[in-house]
Amino acid sequence: MATLNALNPTSGPALPGDVRLMNATTAVLLGIAAIALAGMALLWVVRQPLFVVRSISVEGDLARNSVSTLRANVAARLSGNFFTMDLAEGRRAFESVPWVRQAVVNRVWPNRLAVRLQEHRAAALWVRDGAEDRLVNTYGEVFEANLGDVEDESLTPLSGPDGTSALMLTMLTRLRPVLAAMPAQIKALNLSGRGSWRVDLDTGAEVELGRGSDDEVVERTRRFVATVGQVISRYERPLEYADLRHNEGYAVRLRGISTTVETGPAIAPKRK
Repeated sequence: MATLNALNPTSGPALPGDVRLMNATTAVLLGIAAIALAGMALLWVVRQPLFVVRSISVEGDLARNSVSTLRANVAARLSGNFFTMDLAEGRRAFESVPWVRQAVVNRVWPNRLAVRLQEHRAAALWVRDGAEDRLVNTYGEVFEANLGDVEDESLTPLSGPDGTSALMLTMLTRLRPVLAAMPAQIKALNLSGRGSWRVDLDTGAEVELGRGSDDEVVERTRRFVATVGQVISRYERPLEYADLRHNEGYAVRLRGISTTVETGPAIAPKRK
């Protein structure tokens, strides 16, 4: 042990425990003081007028909202400066503006915000309890907006259970070209709580499509469209109602006539 001490002249007797504790405590206190001073300095810096947000640039979809509209709706909800502003709250503020679907808010050094907007694009009306007061966008999402702002007066009303708007928009898109071969346009599309589909056509006819997967309903409709023209031509009466929920065919009601069309020839009509 004496030999090791001789070879390592820097080593010496260990410091007493209370001295080591005092040194450690002093180091900790100095560290805390340094952190506190740094925090105070940082707080002073971020409060300087240089970092007050002075401008907000907006890009993206601006068809429905002007800069003045955005300023009137959003400015009061933005607080803080470049460092302290809550970007999530800023995003929510912009997304609360009518017709804004999505907003991305970023800081731009040293005192600006850059916002990119995506607006809703109306694809259909959403009907609940008989009221057409909401819209469905191209993503199948229901949103609220002033219907007076909608230039397209041909939007199809969709009526179904909550949470089915995307499913209904997909079905609408698939059924349109099928029924156009009649020719007819979909005036309204309905989905019952039990999953049964019904379309109202611009010809005044109502068609019960029944239940099943999307492919089954579309294929059932396609078979109906392919043959119903022959029935209408045969009796020279306009279609009023059709029920496609039969296993082997469908029932139709022409003006003044009811008949059932099967896979083979039609059953003799029943005159009213």
